[in-house]
Amino acid sequence: MIVRVVPVGDIRVCPYYYAYTGRQKRSDSNKSIGYEKNARFTIFYNTDPCVRLITGRRSEDMHAFSDLVQRSTAFSLNALAVAQNNVIEGFQTSAATSLVKAAQMIQLQKAISAVGMFSMFDAILQDQLQCPDGFKKATALLESKGESPLNERFSDLQLAINVLKHGKGRSYDALVQKAGALPFRVKLPGETFFNEGDVAEVSTLVEVDDAFVLLCAEVIHDVSVSILGA
Repeated sequence: MIVRVVPVGDIRVCPYYYAYTGRQKRSDSNKSIGYEKNARFTIFYNTDPCVRLITGRRSEDMHAFSDLVQRSTAFSLNALAVAQNNVIEGFQTSAATSLVKAAQMIQLQKAISAVGMFSMFDAILQDQLQCPDGFKKATALLESKGESPLNERFSDLQLAINVLKHGKGRSYDALVQKAGALPFRVKLPGETFFNEGDVAEVSTLVEVDDAFVLLCAEVIHDVSVSILGA
């Protein structure tokens, strides 16, 4: 059963099956959805897993994401730390390829988490700010509010995420130019490793450790708070 609690009048349902206005229901003859209402919320529930309930655009969505991204980041890093400790224990008695791959997998997962949270944030900004380029609009808003230090951190992370996604290019060149002032490490031209001899290292141009992932979550939260004041 799928259950959603949403503000009255602020719900749309997959048009393949239903359309809601908050007051009336239209459906085909084969499927049905029940719903209950009070002064503030409508509770929709159904037994058809194909039906997807979609809320309308609300600023609370960004607030929820900025909070959840920090919680989920902490949860993920804690889980990865447990896995890493198990791998380290295994290395005490073995140098099996499976342990090396497990160590690399943990590092790769951190990069995936960082790229994923920023990609989702971009989509949320586009939706909430009603613009085709969420990062560009957010950057302009931060600048207009005098949030230059936060704006710079946000811009630096955008470049870093672009590099993680696409490799060398303009974003990489921009990071290299200010590598000494960044709160994370960038692999400079001619460098092959961040830490030579580290079997867990994966091939990325930006070093993605716990601090980098936490920084991504922190900046997403701070940008959300600055833009929406929540």
